[in-house]
Amino acid sequence: MVLEGVTAFWNFIVKQDSIWWQIAIAGLIFLFALAMKGLFTRFLFIIISRLTQKTKTDFNRATLEAFEGPIKNFIIALGVYFALGVYFALNYLPLPPVVMVFVTNLFRSAVIIFIAKGFYNMAGGKAYDRFSEKLNFDQSLSLFASKALRVIIIALAIVIIVQEWNYDISGLVAGLGLGGLAISLAARDSVANIFGGVIIILDKPFAVGDWIMTPSVEGTVEEMSLRSTRVRTFANALVAIPNAVLANEAITNWTRMHKRRVSFHLGVTYTTPRQKLQTCVNRIKDLLENHPEVHPDLIMVRFEQFAGSSLDIFIYFFTKTKVWAEFLAVREEINFKIMEILEQEGVSIAFPSRSVYFENRLETETGGTENSR
Repeated sequence: MVLEGVTAFWNFIVKQDSIWWQIAIAGLIFLFALAMKGLFTRFLFIIISRLTQKTKTDFNRATLEAFEGPIKNFIIALGVYFALGVYFALNYLPLPPVVMVFVTNLFRSAVIIFIAKGFYNMAGGKAYDRFSEKLNFDQSLSLFASKALRVIIIALAIVIIVQEWNYDISGLVAGLGLGGLAISLAARDSVANIFGGVIIILDKPFAVGDWIMTPSVEGTVEEMSLRSTRVRTFANALVAIPNAVLANEAITNWTRMHKRRVSFHLGVTYTTPRQKLQTCVNRIKDLLENHPEVHPDLIMVRFEQFAGSSLDIFIYFFTKTKVWAEFLAVREEINFKIMEILEQEGVSIAFPSRSVYFENRLETETGGTENSR
């Protein structure tokens, strides 16, 4: 009985020919769909929130968060197209087919935009961060890849939307190719810097905060971009080096050394007895081997050579600390202790000197002669 009553009521509505009656029916469909849209949206987001809470991995949760906004917009568009009566009401009213084609293309374009927006959010959101952390991406490489993915997503979305509206994109692609060639020729230096930045990011010769030295500059890396690298020198000046230049230079990364080297010659006077010299060598070596701040891997203290004005002791070792200020303090302490050893042994440090001999005798003020040198 109820079904027959609903059928009879629907047949009565359909048989009405008044345009105002049809508009009223379309309006009722619109209001009904609006009410259903709110309930459907609320119900769907309750399910999504529960799935997000139950998801154990951060990547899945971040993916749902990236698509949360686009899904909400998609539901609204779906409500406009179906629930709000844009589809049913326009088909019920006597409107031309071209209007329906336009509305359909508009709806499908909106769906493409919402999907692209979700992937766009993933390419630069928490989901991408979790993915890059799992693959141990460098920060600069991760940022570059994120920007590149976003550009690709936008370009693909535009191409698909243009095709959806039945436009031929072959001419557009050819024009973009010629335009890209012209731009690349005009901006070849910038392109070279970008490729240099990519090479630096992939090779990872340094990171932000590292102390580097190149033939062009020495200092601490403050910022890395695709075009240039900014280095803060020890004079507190900021130097921007094009990546194309930096990628072709030898780069010394002092921050990545495991220990700091100390190497010098200690010259003592030629009047130093052999036994005293041997004692000094042994005591200096014993000092370095027992010092808590000296790295034990390689310690060399040797009487190396007979120099022009001194007997040279070669001293070579490494400090455990890499920090410059601490390194200087350790080296200073060791130098003072070496001086103490020399003082205790009665050995003097030599200074550069030269003896000059005269072949002829020099006359003195008294009229005599003597050999001089």
